[in-house]
Amino acid sequence: MILPATLAELRDAVLSAPRVIAVGAETKPRLSAVDAVKISTRQLRGIIEYDPGEFTFTALAGTPVSEIIAALAERAQYLPFDPMLVEAGSTIGGVVASGLSGPGRFRYGGVRDFILGVRFVDGPGRLLRLGGKVVKNAAGFDVPKFLVGSLGRFGVIGEVTFKVFPRRESTLTLQMPFDAGTMARIANSRFEADALDVLPGGETLLVRLAGPGKALEVLAKEIGGDSIANTIWDEVRETHWKFKTGLTPDQISGFKAAHVSCAGNVAFSNTLPPHGMTLRGDSPLWIGTRPRYAIESAVKQALDPQHRFPTLDD
Repeated sequence: MILPATLAELRDAVLSAPRVIAVGAETKPRLSAVDAVKISTRQLRGIIEYDPGEFTFTALAGTPVSEIIAALAERAQYLPFDPMLVEAGSTIGGVVASGLSGPGRFRYGGVRDFILGVRFVDGPGRLLRLGGKVVKNAAGFDVPKFLVGSLGRFGVIGEVTFKVFPRRESTLTLQMPFDAGTMARIANSRFEADALDVLPGGETLLVRLAGPGKALEVLAKEIGGDSIANTIWDEVRETHWKFKTGLTPDQISGFKAAHVSCAGNVAFSNTLPPHGMTLRGDSPLWIGTRPRYAIESAVKQALDPQHRFPTLDD
């Protein structure tokens, strides 16, 4: 394993072997389980810039997400998409490469809705900067968003820039029996739920509300259910599941052995799903048929013409 400590060393590492793949904390080991020289980003660590007034930060790819969350918390700010596997040591580069978002994706969007810019090394060894460091429109292709969920198959991420939000004044979690109609009513109501998840077993619905404390108490009475500790979301974030799969709310009844998130749009399970992605274990990376788009091969040819990185099918 190669451990570069600077972006210049990262470039040299990419050019040091005919086939390479980047890894962070390896909290989702199946994503990088390919026959290639591994380039660890763990020494590419630290927050380079943080402007609380602009609600943006820039960090090296190997920076643990826990460090970023702590730095943001000091200025009452946070990443609304609920980064996953924080306590397990996930890195901000791994968050981008895997594209995994937590329960907060339901209300605020996922990783790709918060990334602004990126510096990465492509197959020919070019250190590219794409996107920006401020919240504004930029001309050209939005490559930073394209790299979200790319699994390191188009380049090795060295640095990322994100926008952040002000931290909510307070949060409140409700627990109630799961019913598809109830979930749909809450999801489409004026309550603006912060998160909607279904616990394994398919019998319990979790509703997270966020905002002024007194207002949440009023909403809670109107919604119903029992108030429980907010720490349950920490358990959800540290997922131990092997597979991730997309679904629709009407399919929840078929995923009782899974944790269902984002109001029924994604599930995490240890049972092989009909389609999805393997996060851990020896199963194929993709379960079922993976969609393929012309832009994927076009970008691969532009950024990695020598096929130094594995493909998304490896």
